[in-house]
Formats: sequence, structure tokens, C-alpha cells
Amino acid sequence: MPSATIFEAKTNLSKLVQRALQGEDVQITTGRERKPIVRLVPVGPVSASSRLGFLEGMGDVGPEFFDPLPDDELRLWNGEGE
Repeated sequence: MPSATIFEAKTNLSKLVQRALQGEDVQITTGRERKPIVRLVPVGPVSASSRLGFLEGMGDVGPEFFDPLPDDELRLWNGEGE
């Protein structure tokens, strides 16, 4: 079972998470004696919808999306009355 101190875990969190997702139990330890305090394990199977970019290509944003808002609409967004 791989283990890491809290400092090592902060530095290498993405690598430790990847190992946990591959089925390994990762221990996080503390102190000079490296006493185990927590385990890093996956919550459940990773679904396609939890992946960034899973909606890629399913919508379109035109160039007008980046146009400035009209003044009356901007005032509403800023909470300046209705």
C-alpha cells in the first residue's frame, strides 16, 4: 500500500488520486513516525459525466455571446432595480 506524508500528499495529490482510482489504497501519514491517519480511496466508479469536457460539441456559442450587455440589462445584473 503506497503512503505519503501530508506534505508529500499536498505536493503529489493528483498522482495519489490517480493511484487510488486505479484501485490502490493510499495512506496519508503524519509525524516523524509516519503514523497513518487517513486512507485515500475512490468513492465509486468514475462516470463519463464527471469528466471535464463531456459536453464538447453539443452546443454552440456565437460571437454575439461576447458582446457587451445593453445598459438596462447590465443594471439588472448589478442589482440596480427591475
